[in-house]
Amino acid sequence: MTKVTLISSRDPDAPKPERPDSLYEKRHQIYPKLAHGKFRMVKWLVMAGTLGVYYLIPWIRWPRGDGIPDQAVLADFEGEKFYFFFLEIWPQEIYFLGGLLILAALALFLVTSLLGRVWCGYTCPQTVWTDLYIWVERAFEGDRAARMRLDKAPMSLNKALRKGGKHFVWLLIAFLTGGAFILYWHDAPTIARTFFTGEAPLTAYFFAGVLTFTTYMLAGTMREQVCTYLCPWPRIQGALTDEHALNVTYRYDRGEPRAPLHKDQGFEGRGDCIDCKQCVQVCPMGIDIRDGAQLECIHCALCIDACDDIMRKVGRPTGLIAYDTDRAVSARAQGGTVKYSLLRPRTILYSILIVLISTLILWGYGSKSSYEFSVLKDRSPPFIRLSDGRVRNGYTLKLVNKSTTTQQVDITVKGLGDAEFEIIGIGTSQPGGGLTVTSEAHGVDRYRMLVTVPAGDEADRDNLVVVIKDPDTGETIEAGAPFTRGDR
Repeated sequence: MTKVTLISSRDPDAPKPERPDSLYEKRHQIYPKLAHGKFRMVKWLVMAGTLGVYYLIPWIRWPRGDGIPDQAVLADFEGEKFYFFFLEIWPQEIYFLGGLLILAALALFLVTSLLGRVWCGYTCPQTVWTDLYIWVERAFEGDRAARMRLDKAPMSLNKALRKGGKHFVWLLIAFLTGGAFILYWHDAPTIARTFFTGEAPLTAYFFAGVLTFTTYMLAGTMREQVCTYLCPWPRIQGALTDEHALNVTYRYDRGEPRAPLHKDQGFEGRGDCIDCKQCVQVCPMGIDIRDGAQLECIHCALCIDACDDIMRKVGRPTGLIAYDTDRAVSARAQGGTVKYSLLRPRTILYSILIVLISTLILWGYGSKSSYEFSVLKDRSPPFIRLSDGRVRNGYTLKLVNKSTTTQQVDITVKGLGDAEFEIIGIGTSQPGGGLTVTSEAHGVDRYRMLVTVPAGDEADRDNLVVVIKDPDTGETIEAGAPFTRGDR
């Protein structure tokens, strides 16, 4: 056996390296400066629109009939239905909801392949509520420099009032956010009234509290950490965007070499970037867009507004930072040009899939039945032989009326020759005849049915087929079940 001796290459007399107090760097507070320009205005409009949609949609009324909540958008778990304006989705039709989610994902993929992370920069809930919270923060504490001075200043009555007022409004917004969320799961006027009287369901208070806490924490204190560490989308979008996609881009072909601009200095032999760092100061993520594509960048385009403002002041063309493609910037740096193209393999593929799935969903929804119908055979006893030799089987019929009106439905049976059947509480049919039952609007009815066949048949088992027919529309649905005649 060979003996191996390990010898350290480190000098034993050398001082040991200091061990860091923590393996994680402490978060540095970001103080984004208020930007002015077209993209900042777009963000104000998008924020107002998205918040307006979120808070107001539950109050839109939509007539649906007696005994049904007349709310346009409602996830009615108690009634086991989902309403979205003219759409009504039952638990049996959950595949429609799955299809809508797939469509939303494909639409997001398509937008990302065209415009980069425009979702993150404008319409993501984390972005919208964080933007709102920063606006409140500015209202109480001032813009970037004032907030930095306030945080460094010792505690005083003025600082306590500003900080306290800010957090009070943050909590109020968070509570309104959680309160609006529960309106989507209950009739809005009813839950709004009962919530403050203590009569609302316990789940309403629970989810309102959860959303209040998470909104306050995510938008108020965590902010950019959510986008950087918690959200999976920055990782996913890397596979969806490429050098052909429009992204918020620093045009290094024009900006480099960068250097501060001194008085009476021209731009001969240098780039247009004057290294003012205004793009960094307005960034809510605290990054430098000039360092290239970064995981943290949400493409809010506020750096474009800040840079354009500086370019106008120094007499240079705007657009040093702009929506551009990596391929175009690289081509210009080498003296060439590249045109932006909407039609690329991935955008065509996403578009085809969106059209295909949309067509399937519309066809499925347009051709779906107004009824759900099933027949369940009794297991014990599997059959009963009557004194006159006839054989009887028992069944449970389940009939779901998805329409908004009460319907009269005819029920018949076939597949058993001259069989007769009885629906308990309704009546008994004659051989070859049927019975009529009343189905309430959006009702789920269960009936007890007994089917009897004459004596003398030789088969051990047959297939019973129960047929329901709406005489007004002619719509017909069939459901089958086995019929047991007895052991031979």
